[in-house]
Amino acid sequence: MTNPTADSPPTAHQATHERTFHGDTVTDEYAWLIDKENPQTVAYLEAENAFTERATAHLGGLRETIFNEIKGRTQETDLSVPARKGGYWYYTRTEEGKQYGIQCRVPVQPGETDPPSATGEVPGEQVLLDGNALAEGSDFFALGTFDVSVDGNLLAYSTDFSGDERFTLRVKDLRTGEVLADEVPGTHYGSAWSADAGTLFYTTVDEAWRPHRVWRHTIGRPATDDVIVFEEPDERFWVGVGLTRSEKFLVIEASSKITSEVRVLPADAPESEPLVIAPREHGVEYSIEHHGHRFLVLHNKNAEDFALSYTSADAPGDWVDMIPHEPGTRLESVDAFARHIVISQRRDGLTGLRVMGDGSTDFYDMEFPEPIYNVGLTGNPEYDTTSVRISYASMITPDSVYDVDLVTRSMVLRKRRPVLGGYEPADYEQFREWATAPDGTRVPISIVARKDAPRDGSAPALLYGYGSYEASIDPYFSIARLSLLDRGVVYAIAHIRGGGEMGRRWYEEGKLLAKRNTFTDFVACAQALVREGWTSPERLVARGGSAGGLLMGAIANLAPEAFAGIVAEVPFVDPLNTILDPSLPLTVTEWEEWGNPIESADVYAYMKSYSPYENVAKLAYPKILAMSSLNDTRVLYHEPAKWIARLRAVAPDGNYLLKTEMGAGHAGPSGRYDAWKEEAFVLAWTLEVLGLA
Repeated sequence: MTNPTADSPPTAHQATHERTFHGDTVTDEYAWLIDKENPQTVAYLEAENAFTERATAHLGGLRETIFNEIKGRTQETDLSVPARKGGYWYYTRTEEGKQYGIQCRVPVQPGETDPPSATGEVPGEQVLLDGNALAEGSDFFALGTFDVSVDGNLLAYSTDFSGDERFTLRVKDLRTGEVLADEVPGTHYGSAWSADAGTLFYTTVDEAWRPHRVWRHTIGRPATDDVIVFEEPDERFWVGVGLTRSEKFLVIEASSKITSEVRVLPADAPESEPLVIAPREHGVEYSIEHHGHRFLVLHNKNAEDFALSYTSADAPGDWVDMIPHEPGTRLESVDAFARHIVISQRRDGLTGLRVMGDGSTDFYDMEFPEPIYNVGLTGNPEYDTTSVRISYASMITPDSVYDVDLVTRSMVLRKRRPVLGGYEPADYEQFREWATAPDGTRVPISIVARKDAPRDGSAPALLYGYGSYEASIDPYFSIARLSLLDRGVVYAIAHIRGGGEMGRRWYEEGKLLAKRNTFTDFVACAQALVREGWTSPERLVARGGSAGGLLMGAIANLAPEAFAGIVAEVPFVDPLNTILDPSLPLTVTEWEEWGNPIESADVYAYMKSYSPYENVAKLAYPKILAMSSLNDTRVLYHEPAKWIARLRAVAPDGNYLLKTEMGAGHAGPSGRYDAWKEEAFVLAWTLEVLGLA
C-alpha cells in the first residue's frame, strides 16, 4: 500500500491469486484483503477512511446541517403504541440524547380496553430492558431476541456488542429484576418459551454462519446441559424456532431458498419429539399457523403465488383448500386469531390485507385511500381478540398505527409518527410511473417529490433499487428523505425483477440465469425518469445496499453514462469469488438464489458475465461511494474494498471513495444518532454530486 498524499487515494498492492473452474481462470489481485487479521489489511482500510474523510471534509458543514435536520424533525422522546399481551401493555420508548430504545410494560387496569396514551409518561411503568444501560461503554449494540415468557415472569434476551451477529443469551426474572445465572454464548436470532416457562429454545450457527441447530435449555441449568432438539445437515437449509400466537405449539422451521419443512411440538410438552407437518418436497415452500383444531398451511404446491389450506392439528395429513391459487395475487403470510384469519397479500405491486371469519367462507379486503401505500400487521401478540393492529404508510404519509375491529371494520388511528418542524404532506406528491424493460416487461416505479418540482428534465433525482430474494421495497415514509425533497430532489424506487413486488414470477425472472433482468430493469427505470421529464443522467444518483449493492456495481459497468453518481452500501460486488468458496459464510445457502458456479459451467459463465468486480473496465464511471463494515458477516468487508481497488487500478480517472465502519456489522452503526450521522454523510455526498452542496 502506498502512502496517500492529501490529494491521492491509497493504492492497494497486487498479489495475484488464481483459481481455475471449467477451463477458465479467475484472477483476483486483491485476495489478500480477505485476511481481517492482517495488519496490512486494517492499515489499508484505515488509509481509505482517512482519504475519504479528507476528500469530503468540505462537506462537514452540510453533514452537520442534515444531521440537525433529521434530529430536529424527530420526536426524540417518544413511545410506541402499547400492545396488550396477557395482563400487561408492552411498548418501547426513546429518550432525547439516548441512542437506544427502552423496553417497558405496565399492568392492564380493570376494564381497560384501549392502550395507554402513546404520547406521554405512563404511570406504573416497569422497565424490562434499557438498551442504553446495556450498551454503555460499547460502540455497537444490538438485540438478537427479546422474548417474554407466557406467564409474563421471565425475559429471554440476547446481545451483540461487535456487529458480527453472534449473540449471548440471558434470562431476567421480571418479578425481581435479577439476571439469572443462565447464559448461553454464540446464539443466533430468535427464541421460544415452553408453556410453563421452564424451558427455552434457541438456535446456533455453524462455521458458515448458517443457523443449523435448535437447542432446548432448562432454566436454572448450565448451558453445557442443553440438548439439541433438531439439527439440519443439508447445507442449503437454515432453521428457526418460534411459538404460535395461540401459545399451544412450538414451531421449528427448516428452509432453503426454495424448499421448507415444518415441525411442531406441544408447548406444554417441550421434551416431546417434534412432529413433521409435511416432509420436505423439492421446490415446495410452506409455513403453518395454529388455529383451533387445525394448522393453517400457506404453500406454493401447484400454486406459484401461494394458496391457503389447512390440516388437522391432532394428526397432520392431507391439506384441505381454503383460498385457492389466484395468479397475480401473492399470498405472503397468514395470521390466525381465535375467530378470524388475516392474510397479508400483494396485488399489482401493492400490499393488502384480507380478513376471513372463523367460518372461512366470508372475507373482505381492507381498503385504503392513497394510490401508493404500504400496509401490514404489526404488534399483535394476543390470540383471543377481535381487533388487530396494522401499520400504514405512504411516501408522504408518516408511519401510522391503526386498530381495526375485524367485525365492524372500523379503524381507529392510534398514532401517526410525529414529524416536527412544520411538515405538511400537502406540499408533496407521489406518483406511480412504469418503465419498459428491454424484453417488453413493464416495471413499476414509485416517485415522491415536492409539488413544485419541475418536470422539464432539470430536477435532480435519486433512484433506489434492490431486486433480490423476493424482497419488496414498498413505498415508505422517511424523515431523512425530506432533506433531499426539500432541496428539490426527486426520490424514486425502482420495483425491479428479483424482488417480490409483482408476485412470485417477478422474483423468478430476476434470479439464477435470469439475474440480468434485475440490472436492465433498473437501467430502464433510470431511462424512464429521464424520458418522462423527471431528471437527466447528469443529475441522477443511484443507491442500493447489500444485494442492491451488487445491482449498483452491475449498472456501473452496464450503463455508466446513465448516472452521475452511485452509492453502494455493504455491496455484494464480488459474487463469483464468494459463491465459488463454500467455506465463506452463507455461500452454500445462496446457490439456490444465484446458482452453483462450481458444478455448472453455464452458471459460472453467467455470473462471470455480470459480476461487478470481474467486469471492471476502462470506462468513464460515475462518482462512486462504497460503504462497508468490518464485522459484517453477510457481505464481507473485502468485497467493496477489492472493488474500489480494482476500479482505481483499471479506470484511474474515476472518483471513488470507500468508507468502512471499523466496529459495526451489516446494518452499519447501531445507535440512532450514529445512524443519522451516517445517513447525513451519504446525503451530503449525494447532494454534492447533484450540484446542490
